[in-house]
Amino acid sequence: MDKASTIILAASLIIIMLGMGLSLVFDDFKRVVKYPKAILVGLTNQLILLPLIGFVIAVLFPLKPEIAIGIMILAACPGGPTSNLITHLAKADLALSVSLTALSSLITIITIPFIVNFALIHFLDQGQLVKLNVIETILQIMVIIVIPVSIGMLIRRYKERFAMKMANPVRKMSGVVMALIIIGIVIKEKDNMLSYFRQAGLVALSLNVATMLVGYYSAKLFKIKDTGAFSISIESGIQNGTLAITIAVVLLGNSAYAIAPAIYSLLMFLTGGFAIYLGIQRSKARSVNA
Repeated sequence: MDKASTIILAASLIIIMLGMGLSLVFDDFKRVVKYPKAILVGLTNQLILLPLIGFVIAVLFPLKPEIAIGIMILAACPGGPTSNLITHLAKADLALSVSLTALSSLITIITIPFIVNFALIHFLDQGQLVKLNVIETILQIMVIIVIPVSIGMLIRRYKERFAMKMANPVRKMSGVVMALIIIGIVIKEKDNMLSYFRQAGLVALSLNVATMLVGYYSAKLFKIKDTGAFSISIESGIQNGTLAITIAVVLLGNSAYAIAPAIYSLLMFLTGGFAIYLGIQRSKARSVNA
């Protein structure tokens, strides 16, 4: 991507993060005390199991280095506004979902540079190696995540009516911008897209489905109620594709690393739609049995 496209991509993520901040209140972070077991299980899935599953899948599949690195970047970016929306539509535990998104967004500021660095070192030859400056990357991620989210939360706290009014338009605008970014990547890589889809489609879908299943059954293992288990499943399996693409294009300067996240961002709406359908059916069943 050229410099203008890179700036637009970074700006779009800032808008998305601002929109997420508009939907958060400080009490969301206090839920760690209220739901300690569910929060701990969810964060373990997002921050530990997700990267491990991503690495296993990237190693087992015969992938080009740029696809494998893209999968690892994706695995380093859990949650995001999309997971909250899917959780809401699936009638799962939205408070838990929002709490996990908020907490993981803060923690991954530290974890993303190390996971991405590991992927670069493992999957690239020494002659191709480009190492991230960890401190600089942390600062850059703070600029595009923490600051806009904090601004959004402050607006929500002091201008709640305005925040509630703007949250939906900002969310819709974010979706449009994200769609344009994915279309731009597809156009730029159109000659290789069919090949990339063959390579990255199955592996991205595998990461999505595997982490959703692990998230759900690990929650049930710890006897978390069904709506909470469903939220953990969605938070574990629906990654922040926008952030992954931004890291690939803006921080690493290589749009080939963004192919897997871009393809994933298309596929997740299929699995997300299925999760919404299952969630609604489970909600109806609970209503009948109540």
